[in-house]
Amino acid sequence: MGKKISGLSNVWQRIIVGVLGAALFVGGIVVSEWTYFLLFLGLMLLGLFEFYKLAGAQSIKPNKFIGITLGAVLYVALFLIEEDLIGGELLYLTMPLLGLAFVLELYRKQPQPFTNIAFTLLGVLYVALPFGLLHKIAYLPQAYTWQPVLGLMLLIWSSDTGAYIAGKNFGKNKLMERVSPGKTWEGWIGGSVLTLIVAFILSLYLQDLAVYQWLGIGVIVSVFGVLGDLVESLLKRSLGVKDSGTLLPGHGGILDRFDSLIIAIPFIVAFLQIF
Repeated sequence: MGKKISGLSNVWQRIIVGVLGAALFVGGIVVSEWTYFLLFLGLMLLGLFEFYKLAGAQSIKPNKFIGITLGAVLYVALFLIEEDLIGGELLYLTMPLLGLAFVLELYRKQPQPFTNIAFTLLGVLYVALPFGLLHKIAYLPQAYTWQPVLGLMLLIWSSDTGAYIAGKNFGKNKLMERVSPGKTWEGWIGGSVLTLIVAFILSLYLQDLAVYQWLGIGVIVSVFGVLGDLVESLLKRSLGVKDSGTLLPGHGGILDRFDSLIIAIPFIVAFLQIF
């Protein structure tokens, strides 16, 4: 199946993967909190693998075992806390794992040990922590609800779609050419307009959040979604790679597809917890 899809044109690859991915996401998010948990756990782990593989492009040797274990413990603990199955004390398990990232480097005998440590922990901070914080959005009313999570995904997709259409048809002024030559101010405006329209429509049908909260999330996605895309472009450029991976034909890797979500989540959580 993967070979057949990879043999198609880029447009058809994007369409097929997009449709299949949308069906998987809607099902995983809506069916139950456990399918949601497994869906994003898989994405988080794949994202960490991709991040550490990217680091290897510059001969950096992060401790994948510690990084992935620490990321998994953080993600699972935050979920179980929201489910009221454990107390917050399980988060203390992350502290010895954090210390092990330093101690084990003494025995790995790799060049640039502190660069390796830095990228090990950066993977957890950049990939695992935002996916763990997503639970705060899913459990905003003190019980799992699919509406904020699915709505957030729809807003991310709306931002990407609006930016692509507007940029392709009207894009002239570069947004940040040194980082991502293809992005334009016109594309950003188009993505922002579509995102806010969709946010308002969502507020009419998904009422677990108030209208101002949906519009606030729309503004955050419009701003920090595109900045997340630029951050990932900066990461790839600094490491000398084109895509974070090839897992999703026509879309690149997990980090390519979810870079906007990763950066937007902490800002959305802060907004919803405060307001």
